[in-house]
Amino acid sequence: MKIESFKRDDIVHFLKLAKSEDWVVEQWELDFLLSEYSNGCFTAKRGNGERAGYVTALRHDRSGWIGNLIVESKYRGAGVGERLFVSALGSLRSEGVETFWLTASESGKRLYEKYGFQNMDTITRWAGTIAPISDLPYDDSDNRSISNSLSSIDCKVWGDRRDALLNVTTGRGVLIQKKSGFLVLQPSGCDVLLAPFISDNEDGALRIFNDAIRVIPSGTKYFVDAPLSNKSAHQLYESFDMTIVGQNILMYAGRAPEYRPEMLYGLATMGSCG
Repeated sequence: MKIESFKRDDIVHFLKLAKSEDWVVEQWELDFLLSEYSNGCFTAKRGNGERAGYVTALRHDRSGWIGNLIVESKYRGAGVGERLFVSALGSLRSEGVETFWLTASESGKRLYEKYGFQNMDTITRWAGTIAPISDLPYDDSDNRSISNSLSSIDCKVWGDRRDALLNVTTGRGVLIQKKSGFLVLQPSGCDVLLAPFISDNEDGALRIFNDAIRVIPSGTKYFVDAPLSNKSAHQLYESFDMTIVGQNILMYAGRAPEYRPEMLYGLATMGSCG
């Protein structure tokens, strides 16, 4: 089994494999990762060229994320996933990354603990459907009066600048911005992902969320990944009849991050980029 660079012609097979595991990953995300940090993305291939697994990584400024670690079922248990993971981790280390992030399933966290990762939080996935609402117009007056520089408030949450990720998510979605923070409505197939979503106070988060659901068409399903330690986020989503459909463990290694989950209402992607 060889570990090679993840190429663009690997994307179709990766997406097929991810869909078989019910992962929410789309073409745009792989395009972004390969264009932004191809050095950290790898494919495991057999001698006959058969693809056996994948991993991706993304470097921010001083931190990095490892995600999309997936192995074909018939090759699991043979160390393929570990070799892929070590390749991505080594790439980030060679770039001088200080803090390493990932989200893990309960069954997968033992591998990451072996390499020094420890639990930081639990990420809960919420799902809901937009019900018919009043026809009050969406008030974007705050959007017009506030600079589109979102990096500073995002940096308060993660302790690092993540400009490339913010640029790609805001560029493909609808930005809702208030004085307290912002939310991006990203298309995800026929559904909508509410992320990134950051607010420095509970009332501000409610205002942003209320504006967001006025933009989403009635009957649309929407999702958001929020940290369990942000109690106000969970109260907000429960109040809108959203339900929990999954959980993962947020882990880190290296330098302890300046992480502020009380401001984080939604990760920028479903876990693989932060």
